[in-house]
Amino acid sequence: MSDGPKPVADPFARLRAATPARIGVGRAGDALPTGALLDFQAAHSRARDAVHAALDVDALSAALAPLPCLQVRSRVPDRARYLRRPDLGRRVAPEDLAALDAARGDWDLALVIADGLSPNAVMRTAPALVHRLLQRLPNWRVAPVVIATQARVALGDEIGRQLGARMVAVLIGERPGLSVAESLGIYLTWQPRVGRVDAERNCISNIHADGMDTVEAADTLVWLLGQASAHARTGVALKLDRTAASALQSAPPPLPGR
Repeated sequence: MSDGPKPVADPFARLRAATPARIGVGRAGDALPTGALLDFQAAHSRARDAVHAALDVDALSAALAPLPCLQVRSRVPDRARYLRRPDLGRRVAPEDLAALDAARGDWDLALVIADGLSPNAVMRTAPALVHRLLQRLPNWRVAPVVIATQARVALGDEIGRQLGARMVAVLIGERPGLSVAESLGIYLTWQPRVGRVDAERNCISNIHADGMDTVEAADTLVWLLGQASAHARTGVALKLDRTAASALQSAPPPLPGR
């Protein structure tokens, strides 16, 4: 006598083990199964919370110690307008320009840590990444680290220009997704100034616990710094060679022409 049909193996199990993406979650009638629906709602809540979180500037400054830090704000007065007016997040508040002018110098690199759309990603990842990066740049003249709030990527252009830096690297919280709510991105721009466009930057993205780690991110950024220095450019004219970046290991990049 038959014991009934044998259960069919889940064809998506192997794929789900390799990615946090939602693959083969199934269905209940014309909707998601209860478990998958609850998981989706929880991920959506985490993403919303990440966007609206506030950057703890004091804790971040303490984690960056003993590095000197400056704090600036964009022209956005609050988080609600930050989400509606990205243009205001690309310019420094006028009252904060004086602090940048006071720190102006002949800098090879300016580092900007910006809250972006995931301040929690910044708190979790940026300090370790900055410390690791600066260990790899022993002879570079690096400006005081700038902590920027209500910031968009292009805010770094004005900051770098005011500081007199040849390059600016903006470490910023990336837009949360339903798989990862705390991801960090880095945007590198040669000769920053207001009006630079995204095609003039290089981006390193998906820096988080389940993505690129801080070691690989630092290696990649150091390689890009060296290439930008050698060729006096960033962006689409500077292609990322991950094999070369990985082979760089602990070698510092060449100093920019001065």
